[in-house]
Amino acid sequence: MRSGERLRVTLLAGGVGGAKMAEGLAAVEDIKLSIIGNIADDEAFHGLWVSPDIDTLTYSLAGMIDRVQGWGVADEGKRALDTLSMLGQETWMTLGDRDFGLHIYRTMRRNQGDRPFIIARDVARAFGIKAAIVLPTDDIVQTQVQTDAGWLSFQQYFVREQCAPDVRGVRFEGIETARPTLEALKAILTADVIVLAPSNPLVSIAPILEIPGIGEAVKAATAHKIAVSPFIAGKVVKGPADRMMASMGMRADALGVAQRYQSFVDQLVIDNEDATLAADIAALGVDPVCYPILMKDQTDKARLASEIMAEARKTLDAGGRA
Repeated sequence: MRSGERLRVTLLAGGVGGAKMAEGLAAVEDIKLSIIGNIADDEAFHGLWVSPDIDTLTYSLAGMIDRVQGWGVADEGKRALDTLSMLGQETWMTLGDRDFGLHIYRTMRRNQGDRPFIIARDVARAFGIKAAIVLPTDDIVQTQVQTDAGWLSFQQYFVREQCAPDVRGVRFEGIETARPTLEALKAILTADVIVLAPSNPLVSIAPILEIPGIGEAVKAATAHKIAVSPFIAGKVVKGPADRMMASMGMRADALGVAQRYQSFVDQLVIDNEDATLAADIAALGVDPVCYPILMKDQTDKARLASEIMAEARKTLDAGGRA
């Protein structure tokens, strides 16, 4: 990074926690932000290709998100779903009327042979988003969750089953042959700072890192690498990460996150309530940093993002890894 240039920041993000972190970083003025979003939750519904995590990023950064539920469009109608239900279709995947418009557009473009990355980029631009939303691959990768009743798609587990079944395993269908986008590799390898959002490590971050070439690029990158824990005192704010990790025999707390990321992360931001885990995290070779990490509103998001960037700048200014 040359003196006077904006920090190039690349965020790996999925789910509501990822979208909140993206909103916080987007409010930091002196950075150039790229966001590599999770596409492994994608699935076809009613003949349309739905990309839940990318849409949550898009709606959040565009100021359109439903703040109560954390996903979907605010002040949304469900008339299209009512019609589908009347016609005997399963409608457990809640898609709003304006939401359908985006899925129609995405599917139309995909059917025309356009690259998914280009489609996501064009949607972000149309929604007035300044940050770059980057897909890790243009190929189809889909998370599947193993339960006592068998394998489920992530949306079946997350939405239809309300995360109720115990999780015995996770796999990413199609990931072995997926190819990383050049845009994702560039965002990683040219970054000054790489941030892992407080997203589910197993089903939001892992399907990004495990795309062939992505994890290797993150490890090889000279950027300062900071992860943000999704746990506060052993619980997550939203989502099933704590139950998933526990049922799969992992530590379901900030130390468990550090164990997942220890091979490549320099720092882990943990909540003040988890300060007692700091010594154990440091013993893994990961520098623990304590802040209040609960993001209740935009002020919290911007504050946490600014604190993360301040930590990164201290390392960069001291001649750290970047």
